[in-house]
Amino acid sequence: MNLFKNILANEDGATAIEYGLIAALIAVAAITAMGALGNSLSNTFNLVSGDMDKAQDGKF
Repeated sequence: MNLFKNILANEDGATAIEYGLIAALIAVAAITAMGALGNSLSNTFNLVSGDMDKAQDGKF
């Protein structure tokens, strides 16, 4: 019975789970932000590429 009380009173596992959840939340936020940034950056490079093609053809 004493062992069972010690297991219930031990909060080390709960702290580890909390840190794991925080790390997972940060990872999801970072992946979402990087995806949005990647799409924006891709669009910018496509616009620049189109303008460079126009400039090369003398249509800019």
